[in-house]
Amino acid sequence: MDMNVAVVGAGSWGTTVAHLCAHNAPTVIHSRREDVAEAINERNENPRYLEGYTLHADLRASTDLAAVVRAADVLVMGVPSAGFRATLEELRPFLRPWVPVVSLAKGLELGTMKRMTEVAEEELPGHPVGVLTGPNLAKEILAGSAAAAVVAFEDLTIAKRLQEVFSSSLFRVYTNNDVIGCEIAGALKNVIALAAGMADGLGTGDNTRAAVMTRGLAELTRLGVAMGGDPATFSGLAGMGDLLATCMSPQSRNRYVGEQLGRGRALDEIIEEMNQVAEGVKTAKIVLDLAERYDVQMPIAAEMRACVTEGRSAPQAYRGLVQRPATSESAPD
Repeated sequence: MDMNVAVVGAGSWGTTVAHLCAHNAPTVIHSRREDVAEAINERNENPRYLEGYTLHADLRASTDLAAVVRAADVLVMGVPSAGFRATLEELRPFLRPWVPVVSLAKGLELGTMKRMTEVAEEELPGHPVGVLTGPNLAKEILAGSAAAAVVAFEDLTIAKRLQEVFSSSLFRVYTNNDVIGCEIAGALKNVIALAAGMADGLGTGDNTRAAVMTRGLAELTRLGVAMGGDPATFSGLAGMGDLLATCMSPQSRNRYVGEQLGRGRALDEIIEEMNQVAEGVKTAKIVLDLAERYDVQMPIAAEMRACVTEGRSAPQAYRGLVQRPATSESAPD
């Protein structure tokens, strides 16, 4: 395929997406760490985040952001939400006009509460902006397990073109034009994963976890639809699919944080030991402000925010949820 792909951000998911793209097109990944770039180029691996997993032999890495971005026909942003805007500002002088930008980040910007595609539209005006999302655990994909994802752009022509870039025999990519729904689902499911992990850490059973996931899906759907998302998106890969994987998998960073909170550990201690970002912690701090703006009730998200910002204990959060008065299942809690 005569399309040069640039992936900015060499964390676990950015590296995995770069590996997938390298099957279809010339792909270069940017890493700020010289040792990571060297390992990818010389040994086809990223030992910092994906030790023991072999990457596509044609994948190249570089620490030269300007060179990577200048050659791009597609720019894939594998940067966490906290550094998303600053990275766009840094690379903006090197990006050619009209190059599509694909966000992999599943979070919201602190302060502005903006989605990552909104941030990209502000920083890179004139560029089509979309998102790749779904129930995608990096190590499972690199191990050869089948998976599926959604590439969403308002312009489906662009989505269909990029579908070819990301797809492989075991990685099935669907198109969607609901960018808002796909992004909101991806960001808010991380908050629900904190709750699901917390339930596990408290020693509750599968009934509890199922209830948390189901009512959590109702919460993020209400907010996503209020913001302009398509209800169907939230029952698909970007919504329910991603929620299930994130709430259930031991590989999920957000679920792990919740589980450790459930076991009584301090949040700062948990975050300090991790070398990757758990987006749900940051999103939990701002999601209630967004819910208030759209007049949506989100009791699970409210308890998670209290846990990460006010020091509420896991047992207190659990009691706060189970003691809420029961209503109709279709009611907004």
